[in-house]
Amino acid sequence: MFLANVFDLLRRYSSSLLLGVRTTLTVALTGTFFGLGIGMIIGGGRAAKPDRNASFSFRLFKRLFDILSGIYITLFRGTPMMVQAAFIYYAFLNIFHWTSLTASIVVISINTGAYMSEIIRAGIQAVDPGQGEAARSLGFSNAQAMKDIILPQAVRNVFPTIGNEFIVNIKDSSVLMIISITELMFQSKSIAGSTFRFTEVYFIEAMIYLLLTCIASFLLNLLEKRLNQTVTSLPQSDSDPKSLFIGKGGQ
Repeated sequence: MFLANVFDLLRRYSSSLLLGVRTTLTVALTGTFFGLGIGMIIGGGRAAKPDRNASFSFRLFKRLFDILSGIYITLFRGTPMMVQAAFIYYAFLNIFHWTSLTASIVVISINTGAYMSEIIRAGIQAVDPGQGEAARSLGFSNAQAMKDIILPQAVRNVFPTIGNEFIVNIKDSSVLMIISITELMFQSKSIAGSTFRFTEVYFIEAMIYLLLTCIASFLLNLLEKRLNQTVTSLPQSDSDPKSLFIGKGGQ
């Protein structure tokens, strides 16, 4: 009887569930992408050290950047995403007149960026300090060494953690139903409310989330292996100083 109800619900509401899956993946993918960008900027900026000949104004800017980014990370890591979503959506609704989808992407991007910042910073700190020293000895500035040498190695080192953030976003996007985005949780709640088949509907929802996370984990593992194979197989050329660093950090 239970399985019969499950298959009947799948047959009747497959289009609504697929819409929820599409919205969930859109928000998770986009939010993770932009969150990674935020994390690379803030994490790289927090880990970078000013050049010895840096001006006082630049050092002051760096200090201010560290303080503000620290507040941002503490705030968004220390409060629930559901609360963030409700506050940001309604606080700026009359200013941006945005849709629930746009607001959800902004919220999950900012939230993910706070976590990615610390992930990237930890990845940078895990890179051998000799990498930066060698880069500077070849004429790189601190900023160039960070952008061209250290940051790519840091991202490669923490790629599994970045992938895990994407998987977490697939699941955590369910809290965005509070601002009425038509993701999987919202659709499931609507179906359950109209059919009163709560157990069957939420069983279907759980299986869909499990399937999505398993597929994402499989694809991320393949991508990680491909990335490692590509990096280790790159030919090194003495004419390119950056080639001296390929494959060294984090191995």
